[in-house]
Amino acid sequence: MQFSFQQGGWGASLADRLVRKCDVLNRGFSGYNTRWAKIILPRLIRKGSSLDIPVAVTIFFGANDSALKDENPKQHIPLEEYAANLKSMVQYLKSVDVPENRVILITPTPLCETAWEEQCIIQGCKLNRLNSVVGEYANACLQVAQDCGTDVLDLWTLMQDSQDFSSYLSDGLHLSPKGNEFLFSHLWPLIEKKVSSLPLLLPYWRDVAEAKPELSLLGDGDH
Repeated sequence: MQFSFQQGGWGASLADRLVRKCDVLNRGFSGYNTRWAKIILPRLIRKGSSLDIPVAVTIFFGANDSALKDENPKQHIPLEEYAANLKSMVQYLKSVDVPENRVILITPTPLCETAWEEQCIIQGCKLNRLNSVVGEYANACLQVAQDCGTDVLDLWTLMQDSQDFSSYLSDGLHLSPKGNEFLFSHLWPLIEKKVSSLPLLLPYWRDVAEAKPELSLLGDGDH
């Protein structure tokens, strides 16, 4: 998500948690769907040295793909193509040395139709999404994860375990501060498994050799 690095965003929370462990890169593009993402993915992640290989990649699509074709044909992607595009992205990542066990698929969040309809009316259009349809795309995402052997975070189901999930959404569709916190709290255990073995980048300041700091600072950073 493009906005995940805003104050309180889940991407910003990840970057903060992983400081001096690894860099967190935001490659979200507002309004994009899986058809467009599949096209640009090779521009975003390429085969490189072992130091350049991501330790984890999240793929978070479905909110735009699941837009109703009649009301929002530009963003809408048919369900079968959505699943195929997700699989294609996982396969591409594998081809550039990012295996399935480093990939985390994230389902779309549920849609609060009453709140989102208000936004649609303001924009001069009809309600262009339905939560039941979003659920079909969430289920497809779960199936792709199972077929491909990736981790998956089922936000669509988890958020609706709450009696009122609308507080997780700022406008019925996009994450609120509480929603960002919810996503991060459920994503972190999946990320932590993949980064737990990473060393701290450069030594703690008290551990730097006083007489010859270069002995501490010019090594590989884990001592």
